[in-house]
Amino acid sequence: MDLFDTLKTKINGKNLRIVLPEGDDPRIIEAAAKLQQEGIVVPVLLGKKEEIVKKAEELSFDVSKIEMIDPNNYSEFDEMVTAFVERRKGKNTAEQAQTMLLDPNYFGTMLVYMDKVDGLVSGAAHPTGDTVRPALQIIKTKPGVSRTAGSFIMQKGDERYLFADCAININPNAQELAEIAVEAANTAKLFDIDQKVAMLSFSTKGSAKSDEVDKVAQATKIAHELDPDLEIDGELQFDASFVPSVAKSKAPDSKVAGNAKIFIFPELEAGNIGYKIAQRMGGFEAIGPILQGMNKPVSDLSRGANAEDVYKVSILTAAQTLI
Repeated sequence: MDLFDTLKTKINGKNLRIVLPEGDDPRIIEAAAKLQQEGIVVPVLLGKKEEIVKKAEELSFDVSKIEMIDPNNYSEFDEMVTAFVERRKGKNTAEQAQTMLLDPNYFGTMLVYMDKVDGLVSGAAHPTGDTVRPALQIIKTKPGVSRTAGSFIMQKGDERYLFADCAININPNAQELAEIAVEAANTAKLFDIDQKVAMLSFSTKGSAKSDEVDKVAQATKIAHELDPDLEIDGELQFDASFVPSVAKSKAPDSKVAGNAKIFIFPELEAGNIGYKIAQRMGGFEAIGPILQGMNKPVSDLSRGANAEDVYKVSILTAAQTLI
C-alpha cells in the first residue's frame, strides 16, 4: 500500500486539526481545499478571511467550509498572551507577547501548544528558522532530547528509507547524533520502515582514524545506551550499510550492515547533499523535512514546495500525533 494511503487509514476519523499559518498563499489554499474535500485532515488557515476567500475564488477553490482565524481579531487572544508569557517564564513581557503573537508562526504554534489544533505546517513562504524558532521556544523538545532534527522519508516504488539529519543541525556532537538516531527510529516506525539504523561515516569499523570517525563511533555507543533494543551499528560507510555483498567484506559481523533502512548522517552538509543526490539522480521522492523530537508535531516546508507537497506534509504531520 502507498505510504499516504496507509497514513490516511491510520488517521481517518480522528478529526486531527492542522494549522497552516500561511493561509493566503495559493499553494496552501489549494492543499487546504483538497484536505477539506477528502475529510481526512481538518485544515485551519491563518489570515484575513476576506483575503483568503478572494484569492481562493480567483483560483477556483472552494474554502467555504474551512475554518479561518485572523490573529488580529481572535476572541481568545488575551488568554493566548497569558499562556505565552507563562510558557516563556519571564523571557517576554505581556506587551512583547502581544506583538509576537501577531506573527502567524508564533500564533499558530500557540494554537498547537494550547491544544486548539494538533499540529502545524509552515515554511512555504518563510525560512526554516521562522518555523523552528517558535516551536523550540513554545512546544520544546521531548524529555531526553536536547534538540530537534529534520528527517526525510525517501521513497521510490516499494523502497522506503529514512535520512536524518538533513535540515537542522550543522555539526551535532556525539550525544546529539545519538538522540537524532533514536528519534529517527521512532519516526520511521510510524511509516512502517524497518528499524535498522546505520550511523554513516567515511570509515567502516575503524578503517580510518579521525575525530570525525570517533564521533560517529561514540554516538553509536550512546544510542545503544539510550535504546538497548534498537538495531543500530556504526561507524559504517554508505556502501557497507546498504549493499549486502560489501557488508560481508567490510562488516561481516554486523546485523545492520547491508540491511539498513535508516541512515544517520554525521553532519548537515553530508545529509543535505545525500538526500538531494538520491532525489535528483536516484529518482527518489523526498518527503519532508519532518521535525522530529518535538513534544507536538510541527513541520517545515521547503519554500520551493508545491500544493501537493503541502498536502502530503499535512498528512504526515497529522500522523505524527500517533507516535
